[in-house]
Amino acid sequence: MMNNAAMNILSLLVMEQNNSTQVTDFILLGFAGQDKSWHILFTVFLVIYVTTLVGNTGMILLIKTDSSLHTPMYFFLQHLAFVDLCYSSAITPKMLQNFVEREKSISFRGCMVQLLVYGAFATSDSYILAAMAVDRYVAICTPLHYPTVMTQRVCIQLLVGSYLLGFLNASVNTSLTFSLNFCKSNKINHFFCDEPPVLALSCSSIDLNIMLLTVFVGFNLTFAVSVVICSYVFILAAILKLSSAAGRRKAFSTCASHLTAVTIFYGTLSYMYLHHGTNKSQEQEKMASVFYSIMIPMLNPLIYSLRNQDVKEALKGIGKKYF
Repeated sequence: MMNNAAMNILSLLVMEQNNSTQVTDFILLGFAGQDKSWHILFTVFLVIYVTTLVGNTGMILLIKTDSSLHTPMYFFLQHLAFVDLCYSSAITPKMLQNFVEREKSISFRGCMVQLLVYGAFATSDSYILAAMAVDRYVAICTPLHYPTVMTQRVCIQLLVGSYLLGFLNASVNTSLTFSLNFCKSNKINHFFCDEPPVLALSCSSIDLNIMLLTVFVGFNLTFAVSVVICSYVFILAAILKLSSAAGRRKAFSTCASHLTAVTIFYGTLSYMYLHHGTNKSQEQEKMASVFYSIMIPMLNPLIYSLRNQDVKEALKGIGKKYF
């Protein structure tokens, strides 16, 4: 009887301890020293976010309203702008809120939704960029077959595939991450709920999560980058065969903006997820995350508007029409 009573009391104490230590929300630590310079950081990131909203929304509306941009390339660019808006908006508003609030918390469910939305649209972004590379390959290497190959049906299939792969990847990783037990510290050493810093707080085994994260990111990067590299190898070979210097310049100019966006996107993403840093490099990895998750969505519409002749002409047309 006494042994049974002791066991019951011990069980109650264990249950009470588990209930009291189970994480229900997280604290986002943000950047080192942000409490002292929060007003500067808030202003900088607010300007970046407003520029992101205006630039990407403007790109979507421009492509919708200008009939000369109703081509497969700009169909993908329109969705690239939409995806950039979505995953930037999953992160930046909460980060701005945490700059001005003393309690920099995010609920367990809010953290889960943030990781899901960010992961889904960021992965979709990489596949849309790969689809755009395929579009450029068909346009330059087989121009006579371009209208019959890059049909509306094919474009929609490539786009739907990009979104499905993005949401599949994010759903699996997010569900496995938040099915873990979190009974350690609830302080995430990051400015948003990214998977590696969230996994670091779990008191469960995370070997499977780390393996799947590496496999998923490795596959997505390898597949998308391989498609881009193969496409541009054939594009370069086709351009070099052109006898006209003007033709080569025009062909290069149609690819320049896409190549710039691809280099920035995949380079930063590779550093973030395939580089296993130490504690000393955590702040560097945060800076890489800032560039990838906040800066690139702002830069993409600038790259495609400043380095793309078709977009420049469409902007001039809109300017003449309304101003």
